[in-house]
Amino acid sequence: MEHIRLPKVENVRLIDKISSRRASVGTLYLTATHTIFVENETEIRTETWVLHSLVCSVEKQATTTTGSPLLVHCKNYQALRFIIPQERDCHDVHVSLLRLSRPERYEELYCFSFHSNSDKEVRGQAWDFLSLKDEYSRMGVPNHLWILSPVNRDYKVSDTYPAELYVPKSATHPVIVGSSKFRSRGRFPTLSYYCKENHAAICRSSQPLSGFSARCLEDEQMLEAIVRSNPRSDFMYVVDTRPKLNAIANRAAGKGYENEDNYSNIKFQFIGIENIHVMRNSLQKMLEVSEAWSPSMSEFLEGLESSGWLKHIKAVLDAGIFIAKAVAEDGVSVLVHCSDGWDRTAQVCSVASVLLDPYYRTLKGLMVLIERDWVSFGHKFSHRYNHLDGDPKEVSPVIDQFLECVWQLSEQFPCAFEYNERFLITIHNHIYSCQYGNFIGNNQKERTEHQEKTHSLWTYLWENRTDHINPLYRPDHSQTQGVLRPVTAPYCFKFWRALYNRFDRGMHPRQSVIDYLMAIREETQQLEEQLEPRCVGLSPLRELPGFGQHPRGLQRTGRLPQFITLPADGAREQSSDPPPTRGAPPQLPAK
Repeated sequence: MEHIRLPKVENVRLIDKISSRRASVGTLYLTATHTIFVENETEIRTETWVLHSLVCSVEKQATTTTGSPLLVHCKNYQALRFIIPQERDCHDVHVSLLRLSRPERYEELYCFSFHSNSDKEVRGQAWDFLSLKDEYSRMGVPNHLWILSPVNRDYKVSDTYPAELYVPKSATHPVIVGSSKFRSRGRFPTLSYYCKENHAAICRSSQPLSGFSARCLEDEQMLEAIVRSNPRSDFMYVVDTRPKLNAIANRAAGKGYENEDNYSNIKFQFIGIENIHVMRNSLQKMLEVSEAWSPSMSEFLEGLESSGWLKHIKAVLDAGIFIAKAVAEDGVSVLVHCSDGWDRTAQVCSVASVLLDPYYRTLKGLMVLIERDWVSFGHKFSHRYNHLDGDPKEVSPVIDQFLECVWQLSEQFPCAFEYNERFLITIHNHIYSCQYGNFIGNNQKERTEHQEKTHSLWTYLWENRTDHINPLYRPDHSQTQGVLRPVTAPYCFKFWRALYNRFDRGMHPRQSVIDYLMAIREETQQLEEQLEPRCVGLSPLRELPGFGQHPRGLQRTGRLPQFITLPADGAREQSSDPPPTRGAPPQLPAK
């Protein structure tokens, strides 16, 4: 509270994005965690709440005759434009929001005050909801080919890796340690996904410290051990997700990529996904178009194209498709890395897993996948999503792109995913909100120091899973089973308006078909609940002689009235009444 210069400002106007002439007049409140705008002119109290940890930027614009504009951009793509009557009040609000939205210590994050009085034991049980050991067991490891290694139990080999890692059984302790010394940040090759049907595996690591000519015997033996762990293939792919020029440039700094002359039985492949800086700039250009005030059609389409955003989404999907095909169709293991192995590597491994395994297309499966490939393997959540005040060059929408890849797949395969887009958007929102402790810190070691004081997002999502179920999902549908084979032609990609423009005010509803189906399902459920007491009231009448009989042979059976009953052979029941005239509608019995 000590950072709040002005807790309340009256007669503030909130400008409508679609029609700048329309504005809501109300009172602006600043609290320790939220900015709240309460409208004055509506019969129903309308409030707009903005969590400070979601605020990306606060811009104080030039004062006009109507007041001082304050533009607030949020990390979940909400944009608010306030007009504050007095310039001095606007200045105080601006300075307050700048500090409130840029916490300097983990203890200032919202997750440490959210439900702070809840029982510690309950919070601890919530963190046990997901188990990565159970997930690897589901995949069939450990087994005679892969084992759980204690090499990183105290984070001594790599402080950005999880404590529990699965490695080839033939890889000895000296080989693992030697390989880690030859890899950036000690991130040696380790198992991400295992296909028990054909023993092919997806492994991940960081780039080797090869320079122009350096080599490491232990690292070469480590890759050979991965090849031997797949008895159905005599080689493996090594996929570098960077553009080739970027990887070559890293050789000058003593890093680089694997030399096929030094590693036996590998096939090297470059896949050109751009770095975090290109992605950050691309998103900013795309948002400038999507958040523009009434752009023309040509301005929107040209801006979307020049941003390159969908081109980058396609690049990540294409990389996942290549790896999924290698594992599922060729039965070949794959080692994936980028520079440090926590951005593009996480994207590609998780997209490939979604394509390969139907389990990751379920609600719990996606939670497990994010926990495994992103949380445990040291994706830098605090840096990438600006949780603490730090270097803006470290910020990049890496997991945003993964979630959009999943959404693009769900648009192509609407029956294959148990979750809807609301589920993806909720996860996206809480990656930035810092309301839960799942994404605090940059690695598992940092996160465990704070986790017991916070709540888990996964249990919240699971308890509210009915809000996130896709009504088109069918477990036995042909899309649901087996490997997904998406088409990545340009015409197959869509702009995700439900994410980037969901806060637009004053527009007609633009619900998707899934939203309509969910609304119909909710309405049907409400009607059934209203009907239930009436059915119970009719129970005594069922004991009366003749109950259930009806003129014209119609019956009432089950929970809901059924006006036509067909026997097993599919023929209509015989009736003494004459058949209706051909072409005329059937006559319903009179009430």
